[in-house]
Amino acid sequence: MMKKRFEFAVLEKGTVGGKSVDPCNLLPPNLLVLAHSLEHTQPNWIARSNSPTDLIIQIGDSSFHLHKLVMASRSEYLNRLVFERGSNRESAGESLIIQIKNLPGGTKSFKSIVKFCYGRKFDITASNIAPLYCAAHFLEMSEDLQQGNLISKTETFLTFLIISSWKDTFRILKTTESVSHWAKDLQIVKRCSQAIALKVCADPNASSFTCQSETDNSVYDWWFEDVSFLRIDHFIEVIQSIKRCGIKPELVSSCIERWTRKWFSQVTLGLDKETPKSLTLHRISIECLINILPAEENSVTCNFLLHLLKVGVMLKINSELLCVLERRVALMLDKCRVPDLLVKNQQEKHSVYDVTVVLRVLRFYVCGMSSNHSAKAKPNSVGRLVDGYLMQIARDENLTMESFKSIVEALPQNARHCDDNLYRAIDMYLKAHPNLTEEDRTDISRNLEYHRLSQEARKHVMQNDRLPLKLTTEFVLLEQVNMTTSMTSNGSSYRRTNAQTIMRVNQDLERREIVNAQEINMMRKDVEMIKSQLLKVYTCKLKLQKQLKGCIR
Repeated sequence: MMKKRFEFAVLEKGTVGGKSVDPCNLLPPNLLVLAHSLEHTQPNWIARSNSPTDLIIQIGDSSFHLHKLVMASRSEYLNRLVFERGSNRESAGESLIIQIKNLPGGTKSFKSIVKFCYGRKFDITASNIAPLYCAAHFLEMSEDLQQGNLISKTETFLTFLIISSWKDTFRILKTTESVSHWAKDLQIVKRCSQAIALKVCADPNASSFTCQSETDNSVYDWWFEDVSFLRIDHFIEVIQSIKRCGIKPELVSSCIERWTRKWFSQVTLGLDKETPKSLTLHRISIECLINILPAEENSVTCNFLLHLLKVGVMLKINSELLCVLERRVALMLDKCRVPDLLVKNQQEKHSVYDVTVVLRVLRFYVCGMSSNHSAKAKPNSVGRLVDGYLMQIARDENLTMESFKSIVEALPQNARHCDDNLYRAIDMYLKAHPNLTEEDRTDISRNLEYHRLSQEARKHVMQNDRLPLKLTTEFVLLEQVNMTTSMTSNGSSYRRTNAQTIMRVNQDLERREIVNAQEINMMRKDVEMIKSQLLKVYTCKLKLQKQLKGCIR
């Protein structure tokens, strides 16, 4: 059989940068069987020519009435089926029926293939090149049968689009979603990912191999938006290609964060409404995202890691990956700021910020401190961070006492040099939650200790009516004892020579018992007087509260 030569014409309007490119037109000059038209009468497609059709190919719900010679001369797959099944049908004069399942691109792709085989014009664009390329491989339309067969034609145009056009590369990736298996085996996704990575690497500011002064990464995120529209498997392939090209880890993590916030911002709103299949998909997606995070220190923001941890806990991802996130955040705590710890809750009835993820990290941090004494831990800076976080969340009316108290007690006592900020946070919480009982206020304030507060904070405690009466009484008594001790030590603090000391030892011993007894009696009287005064104040307070409730009613 004489081989037919097909001309392949590409008219280009624009070049690189996503500009439009004219579709590819396939123009065969000569054919043994020329179809006058390809008629569509639902659900049939009929190739009208001078010869009757002798082949029926069923694709889904559609049937194509074609000619064996035309189709078998281009497709090795159809050629085999025709020779295997066609002998009996030919003798009976019946059309051979072939049913093709799982053809990439389905009816649309096969319609273009039929036009190609019959020499009719059709367009190849970025929107149909991937399914058509896969279908050509499925039908084995190689150069072994005809020179200029469909595989080589589509291969040429596919390569041209991937190399020349940024936007068309993403369009091709989008269309491969319907032919994922074939697109992966034929490395279409890999080729597109590598092309995207090379174009990103072409920006010298994005490469980690160039020496650049510190600049805002947002200047170089021009590619983030396009990449964020990709499906998870394609996105991972692109990110891995970009990482291999040596892009700055900070840019890679920022791109991953953009994609995650785009696709997972609403996932936590209705997990109870999700199907088991979608939950599994979400779980796998989050696990994949964690695995492709850059490993470099401080390359991923603390806030994003906490968001991943929150979603990971809700989706019950692999426990080892949760530990990885907790460890990474724990190692960053001494460099974090309060806004980094603020992970918002999406549910209306919950507190504004998610406290549980921060609590998990703090517990991991404390365990690390206790198990690794050689670690470069900075507990005081972490203590200041946690106190600042407590002051931020204390104003939330929906924050439960248990959640607030768990954060207060998460760090050991030596993590704070002074408890002034802790006192401010507790006072702010009591102010935002005025309906707490005396028992609850006592419970939440029990971490405040007199000797760990500054003098100014102590004075404020003694005058603060939001605190439980027991605590203010304790502080007043300790203040009295402290003042008495200070006065006593100041009155007897004078320098003595050794001789004077020896001479007065006996006199001091005799007087000490008298002085101590007098001081104890005075302190007892002061305590009794303060107790009676506080009792009167507390009684008046209860009366005023009852009167206020009566007025409200």
